[in-house]
Amino acid sequence: MGHSRYLGLLYLAPYIIGLLVFTALPFLASLYLSFTDYGLMNAPAWVGADNYLHLFTRDRTFMRSLSVTLIYVATTVPLKLAFALFIAAILNYKLSFINFFRTAYYVPSILGGSVAIAVLWRYIFAEAGLVNMALFAVGLDPVNWLGDPDLALFTITLLRVWQFGSAMVIFLAALQSIDKSLYEAAAIDGAGKATTFIFVTLPLITPVIFFNLVMQMVQAFQEFNGPYIIFNNGGPLKAAYLLPLYIYEEAFKKFEMGYASAIAWVLFVIIMVLTVVAFVTSRKWVYYAGDKRS
Repeated sequence: MGHSRYLGLLYLAPYIIGLLVFTALPFLASLYLSFTDYGLMNAPAWVGADNYLHLFTRDRTFMRSLSVTLIYVATTVPLKLAFALFIAAILNYKLSFINFFRTAYYVPSILGGSVAIAVLWRYIFAEAGLVNMALFAVGLDPVNWLGDPDLALFTITLLRVWQFGSAMVIFLAALQSIDKSLYEAAAIDGAGKATTFIFVTLPLITPVIFFNLVMQMVQAFQEFNGPYIIFNNGGPLKAAYLLPLYIYEEAFKKFEMGYASAIAWVLFVIIMVLTVVAFVTSRKWVYYAGDKRS
């Protein structure tokens, strides 16, 4: 029995070592560095809470970036979840070539985070890109998607929403696990498709909705590839300047690692707080099998 225990630990050793070296230690090191003035070329100098005080009292760029990030997450996550659920509901029907369509809709979630797709997205929404060519073909004026501050954030939001495949697959699995007798009972009671979806389907898949909500929220807060490749500098008037971009510029362009660590920890705390809020409020709207609620 003891031999088997040590053998199991031996198999787990590569993962444990990787977790400690590449996750736990950098995590703790960044917390320490966030209280220092560290420019890579000099030893970290302890400054206490100065970095955080500067962030919230004198750094207008940070406040702008924080505002843009919150708007981006609040817009992207609901749109992505709604679109993923809508497509999953359609693909749940027995249609011709259904497996092909399921695969086709899932592929963007695999490719969406790649550099090549972000570059392609930039050309699609360029002034002479495919989107404006399509608008011109139907008699509409071209739109400056990447140069208009009011549309820059919307453009990268579309990129994120387009990557709905992973959430869609999870929704589809949840929809297929619902007992068909519940739909038959609803039909006997005279419920239409819309009523059945709202009062039967949605309550039964609330655990999956909650899971996708948390996962997509965390991923949206960490969005980097799309905004960086499409705009590089945050877009016109910093309209798409998300916090991960600001962290990157402070750390690897200005070499202010201490200040960048402070921004990263603020971002971490925001994600943690919102995740806790999601878990606490889930008691009011997430229903699990065996729940007895009035």
